[in-house]
Amino acid sequence: MDVLRRMAPHGVAGSGAPDTGSALVDTVHGTTVVAIRFAGGVVMAGDRRATAGMSIASRRIEKVFPADDFSGIAIAGAAGPAVELVKLFQVQLEHYEKIEGEGLSLDGKANQLASMVRANLPAAMQGLVVVPLFAGYDDRRGIGRVFSYDLTGGKYEEADFQANGSGGVHARNWIKATWREDITRDDCIDLALRSLFAAADEDAATGGPDLVRRIFPTVAVIDAQGFTAVGDDEVATRAEAQLGGREEGSGL
Repeated sequence: MDVLRRMAPHGVAGSGAPDTGSALVDTVHGTTVVAIRFAGGVVMAGDRRATAGMSIASRRIEKVFPADDFSGIAIAGAAGPAVELVKLFQVQLEHYEKIEGEGLSLDGKANQLASMVRANLPAAMQGLVVVPLFAGYDDRRGIGRVFSYDLTGGKYEEADFQANGSGGVHARNWIKATWREDITRDDCIDLALRSLFAAADEDAATGGPDLVRRIFPTVAVIDAQGFTAVGDDEVATRAEAQLGGREEGSGL
């Protein structure tokens, strides 16, 4: 890849180099997502911005999806392949449950996703990187668990939390400074929102709360009751409270 970038940079997807033969199309990328464990489950959240090069491709992209009733997946990286990976993963889990009469264990689901990420490696080497976060409620242990991946399909279980995407390091640092072992569900949701806001302050590709358009992060809770999406009204109320109770339509 290094030789290709030096000798024929126009042939590398997402390189940004001019190509006199054809127009180069910027790939749409999703940015920051987080997963945070609390006593009894996991909170997953993602901002709503997608970028294409230096432009905002979408302000309302969804990055957090249910994988099945008791697990979820959050995507960062090339948006098109990432969404297709989520759909295929959902179908595979449903197919397995119908064939076997019971669902995969949480470890089995995490391993299945690892193999799918590994299968995307050729595309990742061309710039179409997909880096998901996977989390779920393990009914065998009675706890929430969080898994992260690298582009080769390596799977890593995180003890407490993880963040991916261009603003991931800023979100992760905020969570690290605030997370505690006995954190409650509600406090965990607030922490996820605050970490995304902190990431948006430092990373241009991460979308902050938009009070004018009423666009706020996507948040989901996974616990013994299953995967539950937190309603837009609740997220908006929590976000506005963290922003100091600013009036609707005010600037940030």
